[in-house]
Amino acid sequence: MNALDLHHEEIKKAYQHDANPSLAVRKERIGRIVQMIDKYEDNLCKVVLADFGNRHTAETRLAELNMVKQAARYAIKNLEAWMQAKEVEVPLHLKPSKAYIQAQPKGVIGIMSPWNYPIQLALVPAIAALAAGNRVWLKPSERTPRTAGYLATMIAEYFHPLEFSVTIGDTTTGKTFAGLAFDHLLFTGSTATGKQVMRAAAENLTPVTLELGGKSPAIIHDDAPLEDTAKRIIYGKLFNNGQTCVAPDYVLIKKELIPQFLNACQKAAQVMFSKPSELTHPIDQAQLDRWQYLTQEAVSKGATLTQLLEPLPERPFTPVILTHTSPDCLIMQEEIFGPILPVIGIDSPEEAIEYIQSQERPLAMYWFGKNKKVLHDLLQKTHAGGVTVNDTLLHFTLEELPFGGIGPSGMGNYHGLFGFNTFSHHKPVLETKGFLGIRKWMGTSLAHPPYGKTIERLIRRLGSK
Repeated sequence: MNALDLHHEEIKKAYQHDANPSLAVRKERIGRIVQMIDKYEDNLCKVVLADFGNRHTAETRLAELNMVKQAARYAIKNLEAWMQAKEVEVPLHLKPSKAYIQAQPKGVIGIMSPWNYPIQLALVPAIAALAAGNRVWLKPSERTPRTAGYLATMIAEYFHPLEFSVTIGDTTTGKTFAGLAFDHLLFTGSTATGKQVMRAAAENLTPVTLELGGKSPAIIHDDAPLEDTAKRIIYGKLFNNGQTCVAPDYVLIKKELIPQFLNACQKAAQVMFSKPSELTHPIDQAQLDRWQYLTQEAVSKGATLTQLLEPLPERPFTPVILTHTSPDCLIMQEEIFGPILPVIGIDSPEEAIEYIQSQERPLAMYWFGKNKKVLHDLLQKTHAGGVTVNDTLLHFTLEELPFGGIGPSGMGNYHGLFGFNTFSHHKPVLETKGFLGIRKWMGTSLAHPPYGKTIERLIRRLGSK
């Protein structure tokens, strides 16, 4: 057995020793995460900055640290209600028996977190797993090594390794980690890697939650205020410089509105991101090379490029809009994950729906406009992991809403109660009781052989309900 197998055996035994932690224990564990973030907030901002080369602390605090504390406090506030057994109605022939569903910890939860939000996407699912009473084992991304190392050190200070542990390593370590016999495995990352994780997990029949990505559309109806819409789309696109799984990937808008929309986007970008220090850098050289290649390939196939900001030496890459992009460009086939925004002209809302239906189902969708009928048709006829209307990103921030994809953009969900449910086994229980306390009239007694007139009457009675 290698070191990962040995640790898995140890953490599994620790869970079995305390297979259903009390409400107080669960709250205390979640509370430690808040204490940890409060104590090391400045250092966490620094290590994220070091990994990205440049990322404004406002983005790290807003999208990472505040999100973690919000998830923790929401779980602590609601955990007692989540843990309560949920009674269900029993049919007349089984009364006065009692039936209920009890949420039970699954056991040892594996979490494979990505590099784009290396704190939030590691700790928010961990909070859900701890709320459900599990032990947690985290494998952070190797593309943010400083943040991963700091998380490991910080978590080791606040948690026993058999409560919540961290393993750091490269892709080989990640493959081994995905193949461990977890009781549930959550992976956040690309669709291609998600398929590999699912294959590895299948060897142990490990249930998986996959938070992937995809090409998330922003649809602009012709009654939307263009300047305000452009501002909200540009914010969603350039937050973390597009390195966000729910960032708008492309825009669908009436052809005649495109020139006005491009001007509005340029104005919005220049107002919000005029300072080079407020635009996050690509995570590494490979990411920068990919952005450059995607853009160059699209232009070589006839796309028109519009720069959103003035090119500056302090910016490794200048955010751009692309129009007239060929459908066979890579940028129209792959999730962009960067500050490049294709804009596609359409003639009608029906054409927008047809276009979205022809693509793989995205993780997010954004609609801008006032016409409720058009919105209703879009929501009814298309699929997406989640939707925000007249803004971007915000549905992801609500603990009250589930977060997850559909089809190629993922499976399963978490956040709030939905995370608690994902990491719990919902065990059905039936406590049988006899009518008037008579055991002969309890449960299966009336159906016991030898079969005769009694069972015939019972079958007829049940069949008539």
